[in-house]
Amino acid sequence: MTQELTVGKLVNTHGIRGEIKVVSRTDFPEVRFAEGSKLLIVPEDGGARIEVEVEAAREHKGTYIVRLKGFTNINQIEKYKGSLLKVPSDDLVELSEDEYYFHQIVGCTVYIEGKPEQPLGVITEILQPGANDVWVVKPAKGAEVLIPVIKDVVLNVDIKAQQVTIRLMEGLLP
Repeated sequence: MTQELTVGKLVNTHGIRGEIKVVSRTDFPEVRFAEGSKLLIVPEDGGARIEVEVEAAREHKGTYIVRLKGFTNINQIEKYKGSLLKVPSDDLVELSEDEYYFHQIVGCTVYIEGKPEQPLGVITEILQPGANDVWVVKPAKGAEVLIPVIKDVVLNVDIKAQQVTIRLMEGLLP
């Protein structure tokens, strides 16, 4: 079965003509919510999944107002409030070099430059506090380590091998 990636969440209806408010969970809303885009509604209660097509979308106060083909009134769409919008992982937008999807990074083993036999730990989470992302690395023993995703620290990312090599800056380890 193909893995699916979440691109949004249906948070509310909008008006009475079947439009929905979507909180985007993608860096590519202009692609995901473009006219003709195929999405999968996955209800939070585990109900029947439904494939839909975007008829129109517009940004509105930090969310997107989306109209789906075949949904013409509030009663048809209201039952899907709280559902996730997903796409198959083989429908990814191509990234430029040195850019990666979160799901490609989480689970990678982190190695310190010059010590390939000693893994620091595994990336378990990605934080986005501001200027740059921060990888949360869980070592086999001890406290989590926070690694800033900057060129001076992250030297190499090998997605196929699920390995990341970093240069340890002073103060990074507890």
